[in-house]
Amino acid sequence: MTEPTPQQQPGGTPPQWAPPGADADATTPPPAAPTMPPPGVAPTAVLSTPPAALATTPKPKARRATLAATALVGALVLGGGAGFGGAALFYSTQDDGARNGGSSATGSQVVDSDAPEGTAEKVAAKVLPSVVKIEVSTQAGSGSGSGIILSSDGLILTNNHVVDLSSESTQETNPGFPGSPDQDQQQGQEQQGSSITVDFSDGTSASAKVVGTDPLTDTAVIQAENVSGLTPATIGKSSNLVVGQDVVAIGSPYGLDSTVTTGIVSALDRPVNVGSDSSGNATVYPAIQTDAAINPGNSGGALVDMNGNVVGINASIRSNSSSSEEAGSIGLGFAIPIDEVLPIIDQLKAGDEATHARMGISVGDSAGAQSGQTAVTGAVVQDVTADSAAEKAGLKKGDTITKVDEHQINGSDSLVATVRSYRPGDEVEVTWSRDGKEQSAKITLDSDAT
Repeated sequence: MTEPTPQQQPGGTPPQWAPPGADADATTPPPAAPTMPPPGVAPTAVLSTPPAALATTPKPKARRATLAATALVGALVLGGGAGFGGAALFYSTQDDGARNGGSSATGSQVVDSDAPEGTAEKVAAKVLPSVVKIEVSTQAGSGSGSGIILSSDGLILTNNHVVDLSSESTQETNPGFPGSPDQDQQQGQEQQGSSITVDFSDGTSASAKVVGTDPLTDTAVIQAENVSGLTPATIGKSSNLVVGQDVVAIGSPYGLDSTVTTGIVSALDRPVNVGSDSSGNATVYPAIQTDAAINPGNSGGALVDMNGNVVGINASIRSNSSSSEEAGSIGLGFAIPIDEVLPIIDQLKAGDEATHARMGISVGDSAGAQSGQTAVTGAVVQDVTADSAAEKAGLKKGDTITKVDEHQINGSDSLVATVRSYRPGDEVEVTWSRDGKEQSAKITLDSDAT
């Protein structure tokens, strides 16, 4: 099926979500700034290959009722990643330890396994053995991020932007979130010196290879080689989170492995747009917002509840500066909800291509009220793909989508993030406005599987 061409819509300056995660090697030239829409042009959400990865079983009615306002506007950094490749590093950030080879990055772990349940001490004792530091090096550069152990034999979950092995030429032509290289490209890069090293909490390390990546959800699975007896993380449910509850973030900010920070859930379902893949499809997810300190290098690490269960993958932060020397935590961190990516993880583990739900439309933000009209806030349909779920439901160009099930839609990012919380084949109720009149219909979401 031919995908619609992304449409540009009027709007404010788009947010720049950068990776808090990238301890770039001091010898690596700083990457070019990401290509962003010009001022006054809102990022296009392409729902004909967008939506996606969520609960392991369809349960649309059980999801939270509203999305937090709209995507933030400001300078944002991806939560941690290699200092190269795609959006791995929007802004290169280093500390003295990283510049000097990282010798000061390793600290001792003194944890209290007898601490009371529900305390940060108890959570740290449980989770630290299940979180790793990931160091990635290619001819294009080097850097570090974090990861979460999924199995005792070394299967590890992280962000796509942490382990992206895209070539230098790919970075130049597509500085957003390029798709993962095919096997031949990856082998060629490995022959040129590409490597991934996993550092465990007990001080040991191992080489690793990429099992699979999904740029649309910014997730990746890697396999540490020749290891056994590791401590897998306990996977929780992000759908059980409530605003205000305590959480703990664990990772390797600025290369400082096994770092523990605490905070609360500041907001849920915050639409976060960190770029797009090589086909122009937006990487947008309904994020968990937290004030737990997340910094460059935290990407791919664990956000856990006070029982030590993984509820999110730390992925991005908002920074008060686009400067690589100043990017860092200001109490606005964002994690990908674990429920959203469990089906994707299963597909990547099985060696399959990740699939996502889609409606078959491209959308932009509403432009506001015209003279004599009432403003309708939502996502404006710019194109409808023939024979798609949207066309079958009666959606047309110019319609403004205002709700999906009980989720209020405040713009294009809000719609993309919401649809991505479902799976192909899920039935949702879509509400839209046309010529001032509200309409709704049941839609069975399509799949982008090829």
